[in-house]
Amino acid sequence: MDSEKDEKYIREALKEARVAADEGEVPIGAVVVWKDRIIGKGHNMTEKLSDATAHAEMIAITAATEALGGKYLTGCTLYVTVEPCPMCAGALAWSQVDRIVYGAPDPRRGYSLFSPSLLHPATTVRGGVLLDECSTLMVEFFKSKRK
Repeated sequence: MDSEKDEKYIREALKEARVAADEGEVPIGAVVVWKDRIIGKGHNMTEKLSDATAHAEMIAITAATEALGGKYLTGCTLYVTVEPCPMCAGALAWSQVDRIVYGAPDPRRGYSLFSPSLLHPATTVRGGVLLDECSTLMVEFFKSKRK
């Protein structure tokens, strides 16, 4: 059952990633889910906002905490198309998100390169959900930039 739900919400994150790509941003999208409801979503906006911290996860976290009326995301799952970076992992730790589900790993800048883990100790992680779709979106975006 979690597999179907995970795929459903990664598809929602992919929609956000495609919006980012259409805007010329690195195509990463994220949604925060609480009680089977999307309460926050975002896509990379670093170029648009001229803000290095405007990652998809950060925007989704802000929207979700506003929706819940507090700084913690206990009971929530973050779905993101690419493994979070260390900055986003730190924010996810501080927000105490229960679970993170991502599509493609980030072998150069992902949080998992760091030990000990940057995540909250109670957070569980699942990677590789819709891996091919998430990876292809990134590869195609960067190919188009190199032309």
